[in-house]
Amino acid sequence: MYLRLLFLSTLSFYIFSGGLYMLYVTRARISSTAAMGDLGVNLSFQENYVVMSNGIVEITLSNPEGHLTGIQYNGVDNLLEVINDETNRGYWDVVWSPPENTSRTKGTLERLAGTSCEVIVETEDQVELSFSRTWNSSLEGKLVPLKIDKRYILLRGSSGFYTYAIYEHLEEWPSFNLDNTRVAFKLRKDKFHYMANSDDRRRDMPLPDDRLSGRGEQLAYPEAVLLVDPIESQFKGEVDDKYQYAIELKDLRVHGWICMDPPVGFWQITPSNEFRVGGPIKSELNSHVGPTTLAVFASTHYGGSDLIIKFGERESWKKVFGPIFIYLNNITDEEDPHTLWEDAKNQMSVEVERWPYDFVTSDDFQSKLQRGSVSGRLLVQDRFINSKGCISASGAYVGLAPPGDIGSWQRECKKYQFWTKADEEGYFSIPNILTDEYNLYAWVPGFIGDYINSTIINITSGVNIDLGDLVYELPRDGPTLWEIGYPDRLAAEFYIPDPDPRYANNFLLNDPNRFRQYGLWDRYSELYPDNDLVYTVGESDYTKDFFYAHVLRKTNNDTYEQATWTIKFSLYNVNENETYTLRIALASAHQSDLQVRVNDLNEAPLFSTGKIGGDNAIARHGIHGIYWLFNIEIPGNRLYSHEENLIYLTQVNNESRFQGVMYDYIRLEVPQASTININF
Repeated sequence: MYLRLLFLSTLSFYIFSGGLYMLYVTRARISSTAAMGDLGVNLSFQENYVVMSNGIVEITLSNPEGHLTGIQYNGVDNLLEVINDETNRGYWDVVWSPPENTSRTKGTLERLAGTSCEVIVETEDQVELSFSRTWNSSLEGKLVPLKIDKRYILLRGSSGFYTYAIYEHLEEWPSFNLDNTRVAFKLRKDKFHYMANSDDRRRDMPLPDDRLSGRGEQLAYPEAVLLVDPIESQFKGEVDDKYQYAIELKDLRVHGWICMDPPVGFWQITPSNEFRVGGPIKSELNSHVGPTTLAVFASTHYGGSDLIIKFGERESWKKVFGPIFIYLNNITDEEDPHTLWEDAKNQMSVEVERWPYDFVTSDDFQSKLQRGSVSGRLLVQDRFINSKGCISASGAYVGLAPPGDIGSWQRECKKYQFWTKADEEGYFSIPNILTDEYNLYAWVPGFIGDYINSTIINITSGVNIDLGDLVYELPRDGPTLWEIGYPDRLAAEFYIPDPDPRYANNFLLNDPNRFRQYGLWDRYSELYPDNDLVYTVGESDYTKDFFYAHVLRKTNNDTYEQATWTIKFSLYNVNENETYTLRIALASAHQSDLQVRVNDLNEAPLFSTGKIGGDNAIARHGIHGIYWLFNIEIPGNRLYSHEENLIYLTQVNNESRFQGVMYDYIRLEVPQASTININF
């Protein structure tokens, strides 16, 4: 067979062998390229197991359950944890609950086991297996009421394998809530000790044994453990918490582990986020101590009960989760094993470029030709920034999501979303969109609020829709009197304290992720032991004087009480007949009720959010969760001329230590018709 080579980089190349078949070869196996080209994919059934192999990797699955029991690669008989039960090595699972459980995020954890195994494709170039199970009334209350079809794909010449699943809920089946679904891989703790999920978070990791009683001390919640007597002394005094490694979905493309002897990498690559929930900036778990690697498709992490997938009576639904790629790589003993991370990133780029995959056989997964695209340009109109017209929405996040309201994409969890980032001129292009009806949503760093184009966009196969120029008219009633923060949906610009030395993790001390240190919420009470935060406009610096989270105050008897923050400002010539606008953008809220008072702390609140939020970002070391924007009208007769004015912000709920909000941005606007002199 004649092979034509097209080199893409020093690390990878494509081999074309005629027709549509494409073989991808990685640096991990370049030395045996010829042998790989000759070896096809082999499938065999061995008692209660199914084995797929291609001469590079061998995958063993339980039959008919479809759990991964073994991954053989580069001379290692099994990369998965051999001391675990075979059901606890590589598996799909869900957390589900009865329909009345609408506000809690705890349900029944169920490992998804098939009852039937079917060979979908078996050729020398590809094997695809299906492990499925359906649901009937005899299983009510016992198993999640879904039809489950788990798929595994192995290709010729591939240094890894693909997995995806199709979930279906029939109209006649009972209603329920789906809180979480994922794929989990438990790797061998005697081999995988180095973890990488981003360029700024990759390191040697503690052992799971270090979290056990005697070696570890549980802190405020089970996930957070202080390592007091770890097996390796270098980790003594660290806090291990899987949430310290959470990443926004837009950046969560590749993560995994490295074994140093022999040098082997195990990587989970997600080439598209279209099937994940909550939009591009939702934070999610990935890899953590275990060693564990996760592909989380839907969860309530950093979103709370708003992201529970709720199925009502007589509701039909079907969704494809994945495919994801499990990539395995290796190098010679003379090379630096840490370079496996660079190779994994390179492979991730290749997988992204190949999306949507052309080898997936399910009719529920649409090919590139069956999909459509949308393009256009987003502009921003703010007459108080540019009175002559619009400015480009540089760096805007633009996406298609199911029809809804402003910002509803944050809570969308049943269907698919497609996002991109606009260029400096505001131009955007979104390819490979599944056929369906959508609204177009956007938000722009540097500007408050959300944009929605409420016109229904109907994507059909092959369509390429040019929306032209779209204009986002910002929330604005008058010029800015003062502002605190930068509107980017994060609280990262505010003051982030040093951690309590007892809980400090060195790798986070001088890091852009320093907000992920454990226990920062209690630092507020230490910094403000007697009086709450006071911010004086024109004098204070929000990077130093505005705490990153409006949390509760810890008392001497370990209870928590309300904290009231004060914003001081002065102005002249208040027009008592006009209305002033206070805009408060929240980066996060957890079971909070934020009340606003003006110049009288003892009066009834001018505004109250009511109890909002459940993203738990404070406890989970996040810097944002769900975004909220509140526009509060302040009558002019509430303000003082020629005197100091006070705005009081009180978070009144104090049932739990983690209740609180994070601010993104606060702005006070004067009436357009007024002429105000500000006295700083």
